[in-house]
Amino acid sequence: MQPLGCVLGIDREMFGLAIGVQNLVLGLPLAGYLADRFAPRRVVFIGALLYVCALFLMTEVHGTPGLLLILGVLTGLAQSATTYVVVLGAIGRVVDPSRRSTAFGIVTGLGSFGLFLMVPLANHWLVSGGWNWAFEALAWTASIMLFASVFMPDATASHEGASLTLVPLLRTAGQHRGYVMLVVGFFVCGFHVAFIATHLPAYLVDMGLERDIAANALALIGLFNVLGSLLFGWLGDRYRKTHVLAGLYAVRAAIITGFVLIPLSPSSAMLFGALIGLVWLATVPVTSGLVGQLFGSRYLGTLYGVVFLGHQLGAFLGAWWAGRVFDASASYALVWWVAIALSVSAAVIHWLIDDRRVELSQSAAVRSA
Repeated sequence: MQPLGCVLGIDREMFGLAIGVQNLVLGLPLAGYLADRFAPRRVVFIGALLYVCALFLMTEVHGTPGLLLILGVLTGLAQSATTYVVVLGAIGRVVDPSRRSTAFGIVTGLGSFGLFLMVPLANHWLVSGGWNWAFEALAWTASIMLFASVFMPDATASHEGASLTLVPLLRTAGQHRGYVMLVVGFFVCGFHVAFIATHLPAYLVDMGLERDIAANALALIGLFNVLGSLLFGWLGDRYRKTHVLAGLYAVRAAIITGFVLIPLSPSSAMLFGALIGLVWLATVPVTSGLVGQLFGSRYLGTLYGVVFLGHQLGAFLGAWWAGRVFDASASYALVWWVAIALSVSAAVIHWLIDDRRVELSQSAAVRSA
């Protein structure tokens, strides 16, 4: 954030707005619908190609409009076609429902391991060659996805939950109280993830820590989220997913509270990275598994895509509003306490979710109404 902002003359609110737009576009359920309708492999390939182009174009950005268009819109579209909604939807079609959360946890964990590897690399490229070289190196790295997508299996559509067509299914989902609560709860996760990922490095540097400490804290989030995703994915297959999610958000509230109250030091920053990493995106395998539990896997990409849109609305607010608060007050204190309150609220919401499977006979009644 800081090197790019200094060169382009962009304040934290505008940078946060670009990341917020990226998160909003990433949350659009279009890619999930296209993957359900056509082949996930094609969607991932097109998304990977767009991702590479967007990263190369970032080297030519000269102001706020270009930042919003390329880092915000184009990168968001690329990510929507290459990340959780499309990939987990494809995995959900070929994995037994009793092991679905575990499989989602493995996929999520591997994605987080990529974060662990790439954050130090990106920081090295930034320090050694500047932000232009860093984006160019990231573009070449992202091109690996083009080749990987060729070997991605095109999972055939599952018949689990397939007796409803798409529009009646969306209507049924919108009238299911538990599904709506899941969307609201996932909003909180998005707020946390975008706020911390976007502003934690700047916050640590503002508080007097070295930039390497900030980069290493982010890398630890990625590393420990591998463990957290595997653990909570495994728990989601063995216990009620609603209770697992409630416990996860309660733990997240406790971790953030401790980080805010304990005096900041390199050790506490690294400890926070490790602990928050355990519950970082561990919500993803359990939340997506719960969507599959409610409605089956036929339209998992679309229905999880709608839930993920709630996540990304929270992400937009977490990235943009945190920057606005800092520019107005020179402090993130308010945002940290809001994050804690939201986490407690999410724990209560998920505990109260009705997780009973939607019976197709009941759905038919809704469809004919």
